[in-house]
Amino acid sequence: MSTVVYAPREVRRARYAVAAVFAVHGAVTGSFATRVPWIQDHAGVSAGQLGLALAFPALGASVAMPLAGSISHRFGARTALRGLLALWTLALVLPSLAPNLLTLCLALFVYGATAGMSDVAMNALGVEIENRLDKSIMSGLHGMWSAGALIGSAAGTLAAHLGSDARLHHVLAAGVLTVAGLVACAWVLDLQPAEDEDPPPRFALPPRSALLIGAVGFCAVFAEGASLDWSAVYLRDELGTSAGLAAACTTGFTLTMALARFAGDKVVDRFGAVRTVRVSGVLAVLGGLLIVLGGHPAVAMAGFALMGLGIAVVVPLCFAAAGRAGSNPSLAIAGVATITYTSGLVAPSAIGGLAELTSLVVSFGLVTALTCCLVLFAKVLRAGDRDRPKISPPNAAVPDRQP
Repeated sequence: MSTVVYAPREVRRARYAVAAVFAVHGAVTGSFATRVPWIQDHAGVSAGQLGLALAFPALGASVAMPLAGSISHRFGARTALRGLLALWTLALVLPSLAPNLLTLCLALFVYGATAGMSDVAMNALGVEIENRLDKSIMSGLHGMWSAGALIGSAAGTLAAHLGSDARLHHVLAAGVLTVAGLVACAWVLDLQPAEDEDPPPRFALPPRSALLIGAVGFCAVFAEGASLDWSAVYLRDELGTSAGLAAACTTGFTLTMALARFAGDKVVDRFGAVRTVRVSGVLAVLGGLLIVLGGHPAVAMAGFALMGLGIAVVVPLCFAAAGRAGSNPSLAIAGVATITYTSGLVAPSAIGGLAELTSLVVSFGLVTALTCCLVLFAKVLRAGDRDRPKISPPNAAVPDRQP
């Protein structure tokens, strides 16, 4: 394998560059989400048809994510990330241009495919930088994604309030974010495969280790999707609160997740990934019990806040563990990402279907049961724990590997 010497300041600079990439990625998501009602009206689709169309981003991501490893191997990590991130930011424009259901589905498929590939590339680079720094940074990187999503959502909310055309809004947002992404990518590590390194297969099943890690991520993302989409409805329908208080519950959930992610790296460095996830799982279970058994708006809101606190760092640690679990980090990360994307797709409809048959209380009982799995199966994240072998300091000659 080839070797490259990186000074400590170069690795630190690369960390901040990847953090900016995560923020740009999140800002695209936030910019899109706030204009979905406009896109629905422009395409002339019903609520049911919109629900069908919104399944296509996850489908596109699931199909395309395994390609990210091959692209990185062929072009190098920096060039691959630069190209994939630019495709993702520019794909923001496509859904608002769609005039009907068919074109909307196609646009969202491309939107999801570019999102998934850039997601794998940036997480793989994040894991590589974490290895070189020998300290946890993945939670903070995902916190930057949340911050970017909040910024994108705020800008989109303002644009919607002003009644602006989403096509113009998204063209402007795509232009700004593309430039920001290209600038940030200029400072990430330029990792290249060794001359004798075989390229990864274009399509391959994820390794067994990634399936186990992905199962933990599935439980966390299921709880996240359920809470984001149904917490306000839960407070309004089950506990009879006002619409404003119900919305505040969702905001509180999102805020606790973001804050926990920014603080998560220090916790992981001190206690390790396995113990952190076990304690996080306990907090999530306690939050679920407050939601299901509390019977009062204040108690339920505290429960959702605890739920956000408990699940916040799980997915970043899943990516970190996947990146260290085998000889092909990109393939393992793509496998975990595919499972978590699927969970995010399944959760809202599963909660709604179960609530239709029983009640939302029963639905969140299921969520609480899944968060118990975080406590029981946290040990599969040991590949990302503090007992991993020490690596060479970042200013030493470090063998490059495919991210």
